[in-house]
Amino acid sequence: MACLRRLSQLPPFYYLLQHFPSHHEHLLLSLLRFQLGRHPSLQIHSHLVTSGIHRYRMGRTGILLWNTLIYRYSLGLFPLEALHLYQHLLFFCSPDLPTDSFTFSFLIKACATSSLLASGTQFHALVVKNGFAFDVYVHTSLVNMYSTCGALLDAQKAFDEMSQRNTVSWNAIITGFAKWGEMKMARSLFEQMPHRNVISWTGLIDGYTRSREPEEALGLFRRMADEGISPSEITVLAIVPAISNLGALDIGGTLHAYCLKGGLDLSDVRVENSLIDMYAKCGMMEKSLQVFAEMGKRSNLVSWNSIISGFAIHGMANDAVEFFSKMCLENVKPNWVTFLSLLNACSHGGLIDEGMRIFTGMVKEHNIEPETKHYSCLIDMLGRVGKLHEAERIICRMPAEVNAVVWRTLLGCCSKHGEVEIGERVMKRIMDLERGCGGDYVVLSNMLTEAGRYGDAEIVRKLLNERNALKVPGLSLI
Repeated sequence: MACLRRLSQLPPFYYLLQHFPSHHEHLLLSLLRFQLGRHPSLQIHSHLVTSGIHRYRMGRTGILLWNTLIYRYSLGLFPLEALHLYQHLLFFCSPDLPTDSFTFSFLIKACATSSLLASGTQFHALVVKNGFAFDVYVHTSLVNMYSTCGALLDAQKAFDEMSQRNTVSWNAIITGFAKWGEMKMARSLFEQMPHRNVISWTGLIDGYTRSREPEEALGLFRRMADEGISPSEITVLAIVPAISNLGALDIGGTLHAYCLKGGLDLSDVRVENSLIDMYAKCGMMEKSLQVFAEMGKRSNLVSWNSIISGFAIHGMANDAVEFFSKMCLENVKPNWVTFLSLLNACSHGGLIDEGMRIFTGMVKEHNIEPETKHYSCLIDMLGRVGKLHEAERIICRMPAEVNAVVWRTLLGCCSKHGEVEIGERVMKRIMDLERGCGGDYVVLSNMLTEAGRYGDAEIVRKLLNERNALKVPGLSLI
């Protein structure tokens, strides 16, 4: 009875594997197709190895079985397992191991996911050797692999060699060029594409957004709408940063309405989070809060962080701290991004005591190790109110590596308060780390001039010229 109880607790497919002969490949294939997840795949893989089924001549069902395993591994969290499985088959299977176009498509996909260009190139050679060079699915996998790994010339060559191309082939090459910032080539291919779908448009829009060309991204998005292509959740995620950069709230509002009408906000929480962030960056905090409230229990840490970050951007320090308190009451665990936004808010809002309390709580209550960015905010917060000696002491006691940015933050505060003595010490620290930033020399020279030390200011100016330090020109946006 105890034995029967143990068997009843095992998954049904595992019970069947133990009680059916190993040569029943059809059964194993059916089990593998219907039992999703990594654990069932590993169990069936283990059964195949221990039963020795791979040592005998395989039929069509056999290769389908192994292909399905390779496919599962190639799309999972451990794509290298697909390559290891293929190597195992080569060493231990019958000499006439059957493979088909799907075998190589899945293996090349695993190489792309793992960014293994060398392995992908080797499989390319095997593809040619085994007569699959002109298979559209295999060749599309090659284009995708080369594009993903940044080998754009090889991707272009593989694409040009294709006698037959489908929409997936075009999308692979276009998104590959867009991913690596080669927007002219991506756009040229896009315009040549015979039949575009939403993936084609989204890939190019995302490329323009990442390349900091928001006008091009918005122009393409408008053209997409004019041609009657409905945006997907991924399109929304791609275009929202461009809308935020340009403050194009007219398009943002229309996009939001489309998401509500089409249910995109309910199908993907990332869409709602992106809308919160968009409204916040465009100065519409009330709309951000509205979207957040409508999310209800769908909200996650990113949602809370986006609201706090929005408050911080607009100098609403008290609101940021209050919202953080509400977040803690809701038992939402903050991360390092949460505290970075809070410290930034306290710095710009002058909430020194609150900022110090938050910094201490981050370390002692939430066990989050401060990063350099957190210390920069802390230094800026203290420096803004003239606590320069305290800020300098904190930098000297920092457990993290101190870079020029941290010292540069303190130098700016010294300039604001006319603290030349500390400013000179800070400048020496910066020079020990890097000497190529012309702005540092200018700040110290101006401080010395305001203190009446004109000779020293002139020396600093000469150093600026002698070292060919570059100063980024200022700009203003209306």
